[in-house]
Amino acid sequence: MKTIQLSLILSLGLVFSACQNDQVATETTSGPSENTAVELIVAENLEKHVAYLADDTLEGRMTGEEGYDMAAAYVAAFFDELGLEPGGTDGWYQTVTFQSYKLDTESARVVAHRDGQDIELAYRDDFGMYGDKVREEKSVRAEVVYAGFGVHAPERGYTDYEDIDVDGKIVAIFSGGPSTLESTERAYYTSSSVKSREAYSRGAVGFISLLSRRSEESYPWDSLKERMGKRASMTWLSDSGDAANYWPEGLGSIYLSPDAAKDLFAGTPLSFEEARDATEADTPASVPLGFEVTIETKTSFDELTSPNVIGIVRGTDPELKNEYVVYTAHLDHVGVGTEVDGDKIYNGAYDNAMGVALMMEAARSFAAKPPKRSIMFIALTGEERGLLGSDYFVNYPTVPVDSIVANINLDMPLFLFPVADLVAFGSEHSSLLHPVEKAAEKEGFTLTPDPIPEEGLFRRSDQYSFVRAGIPAIYLIPGFTSVDPEIDGEALFNAHLKDHYHKPSDDLSRHVDWDSAERFGRANTRIGFEIANENTRPVWNEGDFFGEKFGRDVTLATSN
Repeated sequence: MKTIQLSLILSLGLVFSACQNDQVATETTSGPSENTAVELIVAENLEKHVAYLADDTLEGRMTGEEGYDMAAAYVAAFFDELGLEPGGTDGWYQTVTFQSYKLDTESARVVAHRDGQDIELAYRDDFGMYGDKVREEKSVRAEVVYAGFGVHAPERGYTDYEDIDVDGKIVAIFSGGPSTLESTERAYYTSSSVKSREAYSRGAVGFISLLSRRSEESYPWDSLKERMGKRASMTWLSDSGDAANYWPEGLGSIYLSPDAAKDLFAGTPLSFEEARDATEADTPASVPLGFEVTIETKTSFDELTSPNVIGIVRGTDPELKNEYVVYTAHLDHVGVGTEVDGDKIYNGAYDNAMGVALMMEAARSFAAKPPKRSIMFIALTGEERGLLGSDYFVNYPTVPVDSIVANINLDMPLFLFPVADLVAFGSEHSSLLHPVEKAAEKEGFTLTPDPIPEEGLFRRSDQYSFVRAGIPAIYLIPGFTSVDPEIDGEALFNAHLKDHYHKPSDDLSRHVDWDSAERFGRANTRIGFEIANENTRPVWNEGDFFGEKFGRDVTLATSN
C-alpha cells in the first residue's frame, strides 16, 4: 500500500479549512450542541474534498492503483486530524486481497447450433463475456431455454420457472424483474446472485443475458461494446485464498446484443420482440428455444490489494459505545479508460467523491459532539467492481457484526438543481424511517418513495451488503423534486445517467448546487445522531421481507 505523508496532504490546504466554526470555541466545556456540530458541515469544506478526490492527479481512483491509494491516504489523514480512532486491521486500513481475472478476448467463442448449421457469433458485435473467477479455460455446449427474468418468487405470486426444465441447459434471461414486486423486493429478486443461485440450483450450466428495450435505451450496445474486454474483473479472496461468490456450476455466460438475439430467436416458439413484450407485461413466457450454443473462454489472473479506510468516533455511553452506526461511501471509481472527447480520466466527481466528502464532513460533526453509540466511517474500496469492499467487510468485520446496529450509505448524490426532497432507499423496511423523517423535516426536505423502482437501486450500492448481513440500512440520495417548479429534476437525473455516469465528463466541470449539498449533508448527519442517541437499537418491521430473509433475531421487531 503506497502512502502519502500527512504533511504533504496538509500542504494542499484541503483537509481543514479556516471555517472551523467559531461557535465551537464559545461553547461551554461540555462541548458544542448537536445543532452546532451539524452546522459545522459547510459547502466550502465539501467542495474542497471533492476538488481533491476528483482531481486528474488521482486518475479516477481505480481499486488497486496509485490514485486510489492517494485518496485513501487523504481520508486517513483527515480522520487522524479529527482525532478519530483507527478502525482497520492495520491502523486506518483494512486491506482487501483481490484476484483480478481478465478474459482472453482472442479465445472468446460463441457458436449457435440450429437447423443443422453452426453459426459463429462475433465478439463485441454479437456478444460479450467475462472471464472465469477461478478456471483458466472452460467450455460448454448446451440447449438454450428462455426463462423471462429468471425470477422465482412464488410467495409473491410470480415465477419464470413453472413447467420448464433447465437442468443441463443454458438459461436466457432479461435483467430486472416484474413490476408487480415491491421495489426493494424486486431489488432482491433481480440481483445476479439470487438469479444465479436459483438457476444453478435447478441444474443450469450457464446464462445468456438479454437487453430489454429500457436497458437498450439506457445502455446502447454500441456503447457497451466499446468497453468490452478492456478491463479485468475482480473478486475478493478469503483468508484461505478462495474466490468470493463463485458458482462452479457456471460453465459459460454471455451478454447477447439485441440484433444477435433477434436472429437467434427467429423461428423459435417465441420471437425476441415477443419476449420483450412479455416481460414488459409481467407475463411469464418461458419456453425451450430449440437450439444449442457453445461457449468457450480462457482467462488470465493477477492478485492485488486495496484498503477500506475506517475511522471511529467513540460513543459516550458506557454500554452503548460498544454498538456502532456505520456510515459508508465508496472511495473508488473506474480509473482511466476509453477516451471520450479527448479525455480518458474517469474522475467520478459525483460518483463518488461527493458521497465521500459528505461522509467526511459527517465525521467532523460527530467528532465535535460524540453521541451515545459509536460511529464508524468506512471509505470503501471495490464498489465499482461489484460491492467488493463492503462485502468483504461484512464477512470480515473489524468489530463484532452483531454490534453494528445500522448502516447509512452515500453513493452518487446528485445536486444538479435546488433539491426539495430526499429518497431513503430501505427506510420503509425498519424503524430507520422515523429518524430519516425527523432529519429531513429539520433541514426542510420532504421524503419521497423510490421514484425509479425498475432500476433496483437498493441492491446496487454498498448498503445491500449490510442488509444481507441482517443489518437495517438506508441508501440516501436527493430526490427528483426541485425547489424551482420550472426545473424538471427527473430529466436532469436521467440526462446525467445517459451522458455522464461512468464517463470522463463526471468531473469538476459538473454543476453542483452547493446549498443543497450542505443541507443534504446536515440531514444525513442528523439521521446518525437520532439513531446513535436512541436507547433502543433499530429493528426490522414485523413481517418485513428483508427482516425475514436476512434479519438476526436481535433485530427483529416484535410489534409495530
